[in-house]
Amino acid sequence: MRYHPFVMERWQSTYEHRVRFNLSESGVHPLSVTELLTLADVGADALDVRLGYGQSNGSDELRNLIASLYPGATDASVLVTVGGAEANFTAFWELMQPEALVAVMLPNYMQVPGLLESFGARIHPFHLAEESNWQPDLNELENGLREGARFILITNPNNPTGAVLDDASVCGIVELADRHGAWILADEVYRGAELDGPETPSFWGLHDRVLITNSLSKAYGLPGLRIGWVMGPPDMMEALWGRKDYTTIVPASLSDTLARLALEPATRPKILARTRKILTENFALLSNWMDGQEGRFSYRSPDAGAICYTRYRPSINSTEFAEALRTEMDLLVVPGDHFGMDHYLRLGFGPPATDLEEALERLSAAFDAVEQRLRSMS
Repeated sequence: MRYHPFVMERWQSTYEHRVRFNLSESGVHPLSVTELLTLADVGADALDVRLGYGQSNGSDELRNLIASLYPGATDASVLVTVGGAEANFTAFWELMQPEALVAVMLPNYMQVPGLLESFGARIHPFHLAEESNWQPDLNELENGLREGARFILITNPNNPTGAVLDDASVCGIVELADRHGAWILADEVYRGAELDGPETPSFWGLHDRVLITNSLSKAYGLPGLRIGWVMGPPDMMEALWGRKDYTTIVPASLSDTLARLALEPATRPKILARTRKILTENFALLSNWMDGQEGRFSYRSPDAGAICYTRYRPSINSTEFAEALRTEMDLLVVPGDHFGMDHYLRLGFGPPATDLEEALERLSAAFDAVEQRLRSMS
């Protein structure tokens, strides 16, 4: 096995707490424990939790709450994990075979593609087309399945584009998976973080061979709890639970307790309403700023998530520019290079509005300096 670096996570993990302004994050400004307890209408005594080992696949109560979000599911369909990262890892570990072919949606969150490369699997990409509102090329997907792809990797809503798959794309993916006997691994971590309209439909229940991953990090604004989950057939959840014995073993007892509060039927809508308010108000700030930049940016408004994937006009490499932003402007963004697409930036718009506005002023000043330098060189 060879190690394939997860470039974006290395970038964020190294610098996100060492800059004044962080626009690399894809979720909304996180809740505090006090804010969560207030939304749940409980007192601080809810935190009086004995800090022993809890149920290693998640408490029965938490798994029941998660299952209630997916029609027809039971607690036996749920494995609680330490964050979405472990959910993705255990699902990948179950489905991956060395040297096998996997159909991977691109651009995408690059955890699982990096794992596939590290463990010697082969990747067949199928691309999202910007000119088609970031919908997938189903002909590319079908070619990969004909060549023997074992499973299909999807992130919906997508990271980095913020696009939601339309009904035709979903139906096409499911039909192709069924025809070729492939599994679908759907990362749905931004589900519930829509800027407008209903919650994105899940792939759950659309196909017999589906694993769903999700977490409380993005739509719920609770990344510090490190609570995620995998949904799948009960017999497969037993196998994934066994794999978890080799990784983190058990979620933190306090995190399990707070996760149950967050997913209570009376609390969850309040959290998601807070998320939507932040997203809609902050995206208005971001879009107004970009639209006032005299053609410097082209972008499609995201459907979900606190992320906007924008193409920029100045002729500078995205990693070079992001490094200059970090060192000269105390500002962190994600360069398009991290998704294999230069001349793009992924801009997170989930921070407090005053921070976002100041960060955008610094971003504008940095682009002004780049364009002035390019003019002087021409």
